[in-house]
Amino acid sequence: MDFKNITIAGSGVLGYQIAFQTAFHGYHVTVYDINDDVLKKAAAKFDILAQAFEKDLHASKEQLASTFDRLIYSSDLAAAVANADLLIEAVPENPAIKIGFYQELAKVAPEKTIFATNSSTLLPSQFSQETGRPEKFLALHFANEIWKHNTAEIMGHPGTDKTVFEQVVNFAKSIGMVALPLLKEQPGYIVNSLLVPLLSAATDLLVNEVADAQTIDKTWMVATGAPTGPFGILDIVGITTAYNINKMSAEATNDPLKIKTVAYLKEHFIDKNKLGVATGEGFYTYPNPAYQSPDFLK
Repeated sequence: MDFKNITIAGSGVLGYQIAFQTAFHGYHVTVYDINDDVLKKAAAKFDILAQAFEKDLHASKEQLASTFDRLIYSSDLAAAVANADLLIEAVPENPAIKIGFYQELAKVAPEKTIFATNSSTLLPSQFSQETGRPEKFLALHFANEIWKHNTAEIMGHPGTDKTVFEQVVNFAKSIGMVALPLLKEQPGYIVNSLLVPLLSAATDLLVNEVADAQTIDKTWMVATGAPTGPFGILDIVGITTAYNINKMSAEATNDPLKIKTVAYLKEHFIDKNKLGVATGEGFYTYPNPAYQSPDFLK
């Protein structure tokens, strides 16, 4: 299939980045979300994202103007997907929400449309039957700040058509990604299989009052040379995502430490709308977090 029209469902932390990256590389992109107010907020975020593309990728004014011309918005799912060759789902990391979304999508999407989930932790096989087209369904997972951290992990389930898999690999390459095909389903793919244990260990240390967030970050950055510590990463990923993942784990395992972590994140961050970079405050304040200061590692 020669992809031309791409729909991004969900304009949150990663959804709006995927939409802009895809439009920047020449595709016609429809951004879908649940209502027009949410879409207005997404449009405002694109203005900020354009500045990042200009700074980091040296994008020209003409390239950015063309990118905006290729973006349209819709809160009507049937209209948003009417001409889609590929739909990339980036709705909240909650199985019930995703299942409900795919059940509705299956009713209105054209037969040609391939569905891809950007889920960070959930397997495509968990939703494949809900899509109504399991052979045209797989995972396409991006890292945050995708214009710089340009990984695209492609992961099918046992029923994914091999041709569809290759088409999505080629699509990922066409939007400037380093395509990383997985040979089998793996919770957390490659990146999060490595990253989640780090973030969990960091929150364990914090919740158990072993050290504060800045000391833990400083330790990791000095010891490994990493540009960001685990709590800086959590702010970028979005604390809501960390909260949801820990909540699912707590409910599944009744682990006292996970329960304590959920309560901690809810009290100190979720209830105060301190959700990370997206809201201007999380473990750090933005746009100038302390860990970027030359004195932070002293």
